[in-house]
Amino acid sequence: MFDPDSYRQQSLRTWGQMASGWRDRNDWMMSLSGVVNDWIVERADPRPGQTFLEVASGAGDLGFRVAERVGDEGEVISTDFAPEMVEVASRLGQEKGISNIRHRVLDAERMDLESESVDGVVCRWGYMLMADSAAALGESRRVLREGGKLAFAVWAAPDRNPWAAVPGMTLVQRGHMDPPSPGAPGIFAMADPERINDLVTGAGFAKPELEEIPFDFVYPDFDDLWDSIVRLAGPLANVVNALPADEGQATREAIRENVDSFRNQDGSYTAPALTWGVLSN
Repeated sequence: MFDPDSYRQQSLRTWGQMASGWRDRNDWMMSLSGVVNDWIVERADPRPGQTFLEVASGAGDLGFRVAERVGDEGEVISTDFAPEMVEVASRLGQEKGISNIRHRVLDAERMDLESESVDGVVCRWGYMLMADSAAALGESRRVLREGGKLAFAVWAAPDRNPWAAVPGMTLVQRGHMDPPSPGAPGIFAMADPERINDLVTGAGFAKPELEEIPFDFVYPDFDDLWDSIVRLAGPLANVVNALPADEGQATREAIRENVDSFRNQDGSYTAPALTWGVLSN
């Protein structure tokens, strides 16, 4: 049985542990997946002077893009439920000299924000990981002013995202993880367009527009690919990092074998990725 409270506690620990990896690999991540931020910002269309909410900010890079658009007279409320992630986003924002962002620890399922207090809501790869995605989307609807836009991204189906599906499948095959339960939170929990539609409209938004956003994850070698798993991949990293040394090494080699089809002649790896861009109001 899925226990949402236990899941929330584990998720909070996991993403707190991932914060340093997301800080250290932020430039790499943005060089590859920046197209997702581009899509969200263009569709959300932040205007000078507006207030935008960033949900599940991670390292905060999406919020930085929005901050450029709302200008000095506007504000971005950049939020994450993991204090360590909020600290990373805050420090990166300071390094970039961005002054119109307010960083806050905030639970997306229970937002400590006034109703109808923001002009837009953006989120990249957050809603599908939450214990109660419906509650989080409902809260996003509550705090959004009439006419405001919701723009977010969630991962498409596993067969379109082998960069994550292959390591996950390997862990399942070796008995370290159970197959994902239908309806449970996880990276592919909102991969089905019908589920996206049901969750978004169920929260009180209009029927969403969906668009595929393809890109590739590129790794210079397998060591870099492995580093991305153990330092960025949340639940997968949690499992791998807890393995005994011998089994950890065996699992690493099994994943190496299973991702061999992504290996290029120069020893680098290119793994396809596909995310859904979702827009509603």
